Amino acid sequence: MNRNAPVSRGGPGLSRRRALAGAAAAGVLAAARWTPAPAAAPPLIGFAPVPVAAGGGPNPAISPDYRYSALIPWGSPLEPGGPPFRRPPRAADQAAQIGIGHDGMAYFPIRSGGSDGNRRGLLAVNHEFGANMHVLGKPLPESPEETRAAQHALGVSVVEIRETRFGAWRAARSPFARRIHVNTPMAFSGPAAGSPLLAAPSGLPPAGTLNNCANGRTPWGTYLTCEENFHLYFGSTGAFAPNARQARYGLREGESIYGWERFDPRFDLSAAAHRGAENRFGWVVEIDPFDPHAAPVKRTALGRFRHEGAAVVVGAGNRVVVYMGDDQRFAHIYKFVSDGDWRGMRARGESPLDRGVLYAAHFRGDGTGEWRALTLDSPAIRRAGLSDAAEVATFARLAADAAGATPMDRPEWAAAAPGGEVFMSLTNNRERAAPGPANPLAPNPDGHILRWRDSGGPTGAAFTWEIFLIAADTHGTEESFSDPDGLYADPDGRLFIETDGRQKDGLNNQLLVADPATGAVRRLFTGVAGDEITGIAATPDRRTLFVNVQHPGGGDPRRTNFPLETDPPDGSTVPRDATVAITRRDGGIVGS
Repeated sequence: MNRNAPVSRGGPGLSRRRALAGAAAAGVLAAARWTPAPAAAPPLIGFAPVPVAAGGGPNPAISPDYRYSALIPWGSPLEPGGPPFRRPPRAADQAAQIGIGHDGMAYFPIRSGGSDGNRRGLLAVNHEFGANMHVLGKPLPESPEETRAAQHALGVSVVEIRETRFGAWRAARSPFARRIHVNTPMAFSGPAAGSPLLAAPSGLPPAGTLNNCANGRTPWGTYLTCEENFHLYFGSTGAFAPNARQARYGLREGESIYGWERFDPRFDLSAAAHRGAENRFGWVVEIDPFDPHAAPVKRTALGRFRHEGAAVVVGAGNRVVVYMGDDQRFAHIYKFVSDGDWRGMRARGESPLDRGVLYAAHFRGDGTGEWRALTLDSPAIRRAGLSDAAEVATFARLAADAAGATPMDRPEWAAAAPGGEVFMSLTNNRERAAPGPANPLAPNPDGHILRWRDSGGPTGAAFTWEIFLIAADTHGTEESFSDPDGLYADPDGRLFIETDGRQKDGLNNQLLVADPATGAVRRLFTGVAGDEITGIAATPDRRTLFVNVQHPGGGDPRRTNFPLETDPPDGSTVPRDATVAITRRDGGIVGS
């Protein structure tokens, strides 16, 4: 995606029009056409793009107007002087090291000692997953020690980073540095807190967060980490027949892909003493990055599903609004609206994320839609067998199903733009048999990006929507991309797009920048073979942008040795997830 021209022009636009016309003929997209507006201001995007021909191979590529450097790779010490990288890691060491599977993140500036926060801050980084072959060098753990080592590689790192006088970023010693992982004590709040649904018969207090995918940040300065594919960590060593609620969340009998159930009975679905332990995962977790002694809190009012992200905005009456996607084929888009002014609630000792209403989106074919409340006021939700607020929160998917929310093509990241628009990436859905509202392709192997505007602002109950980009329309062009995933809208209105999937035209996964007003899209950065580009955060001055290179080479040193850059790969240096700091060579705002 390199040229400064609308995506709907030329060949890609022609295929897009055909898709929209076909969907409209089916009665599902009549009012969903997006037409780029004429440029009325200087272009937001002016950098020279990475050409398609340069966007593959074992090493990253970046626009000639930019530079990048890698920091905090998996296994590096959380603070200088900590345990160095070794593979496989020792459990105790991994708990003091940067985790694997770098994903969503946020930068929290530290303004003290002469620092303006642009050169010193806390980076809260999610660690989504790490395959056993990558972490342990074997398919399954063979001892409790190996299980704990794999567990400690996941979760969240809070690491202080500083820019050196030579322009490189490095981890620094810090009173705020900490690891949060699968064995870290947790607290619950909101409607499901104290419910028998979250109280395992073992009596063990809640612990752990895992499969931490995308993220959010609150106006009061805390970090939201989102638990996504938690079902993959649960298996059974004995007989287990999932009930309808468990099946709706993907839980099944048999060995999990991680094998933790062999040595940690919390993850054994057939262990009677830990019955219901799976209900403790699949939440949005709030972390105070500046209080390393505070237990992370799972905010159950935001619902339980495969959370991809949590985009936070402030709406009418200073109410907090959180937009969220549930990353599964035919799953739903959600938003949460707090009951009151977030400042007033906090002054009374209440969390704005504990009291409010969770909604799910219903899209109509005429380009309008409504947010349907997931409460017991709905007869359909009561008929679905959900009898109290704790059940509605814990089984939010069932509530959204009952409320008639629209099944989507894997809704992932949401990004709220400064003008009130919200963008959502729909990564793909190869199983869709027929087009539907806001999901125009069947099947949809390459994904699309949706945008909407809530009527009356973020707290509104209705919205209008349109298709912003269809990835398949870009293939064979210099703007080629597939499988949109991570999104970030900057204060000037640029939309940053990260990809996670099989890119076409010889490309690795990539970071692109779009101008939503004109449709211009350009490729800023490409990763390495077998990776995902994900996570995005910026310093307050936006002169440094952080993104993550996740699972480089799938852990295979024959594909890449990143962050060591060799060509060809040496076949022995294990690739390691890492964060990349991107800056303009002229010191300007990243993305411009």
